[in-house]
Amino acid sequence: MAKAKVKEKVMHWISQPVLIVVALVLGAIVGALCAFFGSILQNVSDIRDAHPLYWIPGLALAGLAIVFTYKKLGNGSQRGMGIIFDVAHGKEKEIPLRLIPLIMATTWVTHLFGGSSGREGVAMQIGATLGHNMSSKIHVENAPRILLVAGMAAGFAGLFQTPMAAIALSLEILLAGHLEMAALLPAVAAAVSAYKVSEMIGYEKFSVSLNSFSPDWTVASLFYGENGLDIYFILRLALLGVLFGLVGGGFAKLLKFSRKFFVEKFPNPLKRVAIMGIVLSALLLLLWQGRYSGLGTNLTDICFGNPGAATASAAGIFGWDWLFKTVLTIVTLSVGFQGGEVTPLFTIGATFGAVIATIVGVPFPLAAALGYAAVFGGATNTLFAPILVGAEIFGFDTLPTFFIVCTLAYACNGGQSIYAQKKIRLK
Repeated sequence: MAKAKVKEKVMHWISQPVLIVVALVLGAIVGALCAFFGSILQNVSDIRDAHPLYWIPGLALAGLAIVFTYKKLGNGSQRGMGIIFDVAHGKEKEIPLRLIPLIMATTWVTHLFGGSSGREGVAMQIGATLGHNMSSKIHVENAPRILLVAGMAAGFAGLFQTPMAAIALSLEILLAGHLEMAALLPAVAAAVSAYKVSEMIGYEKFSVSLNSFSPDWTVASLFYGENGLDIYFILRLALLGVLFGLVGGGFAKLLKFSRKFFVEKFPNPLKRVAIMGIVLSALLLLLWQGRYSGLGTNLTDICFGNPGAATASAAGIFGWDWLFKTVLTIVTLSVGFQGGEVTPLFTIGATFGAVIATIVGVPFPLAAALGYAAVFGGATNTLFAPILVGAEIFGFDTLPTFFIVCTLAYACNGGQSIYAQKKIRLK
């Protein structure tokens, strides 16, 4: 009896070091895979952008190939992030390894033919799948769940190179209002490892210095005037937060409704993706020949590509960009094409922020940056991840603004999420 208790205590004490070492290895592998996936995706997007009239008309055929491939080879992996959450919540036991090559290949195909989708879902699925499968070799308590969380952190960090945001997202994403603190140190190890490997390979990070946009203001000068703290500026930030929360929550709600609607309207998945693929091709070509295809990074680049622009229209952003990108992304993901939602959400937030900047009275580049992070937070029902995304991409001197705006966005998103989060029930 005494021997058993001693063994139990020893195993408990060594479990964290073991999981951290495994997480470091996991992060390195996931970081390399995400850098490879992201580089190919960028090349595929460049090919499509160079010849949109060659590729976008084939979107329906690409969709048929994707749905047929999953039907024959998927073994449940077509559920994507759904199966990750089901395993994390104990509804399923296995994540098939075939999910990794399937989600990577089908996302490349979706983007090559112009589908409006993202990439973070792929990275997080790669990490979660590898982490959960590696846990079967580690006889440590809670290893499957902890390494699944660490794997998601590694995936996001390897793709976006924002390790702090990746750690926060992985900890708060499974259960609304709760942090998965048991996975904290392994998640840190995996995220930092993935970030460094991705960086060493040469995968480029998107970042913007807001200070380069205007010599007339800094975030500190906006917060503090001659009479101290500028309460009117803080109220403007709060208003932005409310609006971004409504847009993010609305995206999540519409995505859920759209998926249900198309399944009911077209029960046959092949028919669904073929018909809607033709509709999407026509719309994507009619709307400026692919302006809303792919990740949406072209629109984000427009938002931050002209330091001299004082308004969205001067920079080249249309007032309807955020709305078209929202609708086309929701339809693309609802009918059977693959990818993620987060990168389009970054674009939707940035373009919406740019459009309402003048109305609210916040400098155009700052409003676009705040929308970039806060709409993502509103759609994922997360608080700390978007704050850190904003700081890691736009500079830590902007952290107070992201804190205010993302807090209001989180509070005003209606409890919606693009992910299958569980919610804490308060008695």
